[in-house]
Order: sequence, then C-alpha cells, then structure tokens
Amino acid sequence: MLFTGILFVTTGMAQKYFTKDGKISFYSDTPMEKIEANNTKAVSVYDVSTGQLEFAALIKAFQFEKALMQEHFNENYLESNTYPKATFKGKVTEPGAVDFGKDGKYQVQVAGELTIHGVTKQVSTPATFQVTNGHISGSASFNIEVEEYGIKIPSIVREKIAKEVKIDVQSDYLPMQEKS
Repeated sequence: MLFTGILFVTTGMAQKYFTKDGKISFYSDTPMEKIEANNTKAVSVYDVSTGQLEFAALIKAFQFEKALMQEHFNENYLESNTYPKATFKGKVTEPGAVDFGKDGKYQVQVAGELTIHGVTKQVSTPATFQVTNGHISGSASFNIEVEEYGIKIPSIVREKIAKEVKIDVQSDYLPMQEKS
C-alpha cells in the first residue's frame, strides 16, 4: 500500500543524473482483492562521484483504477495532507560495479533510508542498471510491511490489503545540467 523507491544512473563524463518522470508502482495482493497504483512523477538524482542517491514522490500522484481506493489511500491510510511525500536517501554501495560507457545489464545493491508516512526505516535492495547505446535506465523491486511505517488499516478492510506490499521502481535518467 505504499511505495517508494530507488533508482539511479551515471555515465562517463557527467557527475549527476536525474529523472523527473520515474515510475513507482505498488501492489497489494490478497485472495479478496488485488490493488495496484502507479506514480509516474517520481524525482531522482544520482551523484556518480559519491554514489549518493535521492528519490522523492508525492503521495497524491499515485493513480488507482478505482477513485474510491485513491481517496481512501490519501485520506485514511497515507494521510497525504499530513505526509505529502515519500523519500529515499542513500547510496549505491558499489558504484564502480557499473561501466556506464559499456552496454549491458549491471546488478548493484542500494542502501539507505526510506521515509513513508513520517516513518524512516533502513532498507537495502538489489537494483539493476541497463545501459543501451548510451541510454541509462534503472529498476528495483522490493517489499515493505505496511505496519512498520505506521499505516493503520481498519479491521473492516484488513483482509483486502496485504500486510506486505511489493514496490517496483523504473526510471530513465538524463545528465543533469549544472548551473554556472
């Protein structure tokens, strides 16, 4: 029922890369109901020289198939007026494992602090960089437990919402232009 994510990018000459249209999806799958939401406005910055990675997404930007689910998500569960965004601040633990000048798929580990609903937890997850003809994309999938982030699910719908939610992140990155 939550989300957030992690992704990044680099290439030979630029030191920082960004996206402002990263995609974060989350899935809650129970025998009673499948719930999916997508956010295509996530922002991420990755600093190649330090391995630092930041990711942010507005909670209200998640889109659901059913309007009522979206309303409950924002008002009752994630309380998006009080907690308007989710963030990840961390780093690629071995940034040198990726040759951004060479086409290929590269597996890395990302670790840092994920903040959702005002609660910050340490997370670590595998991620993948795909380099194709100089184009760089990143992806990651991981699970979070809703309760660990202080999100209360009313007993009347508890059987419809999974205790553990899958989060997928996918982003295409561009070189960041430094202001002079």
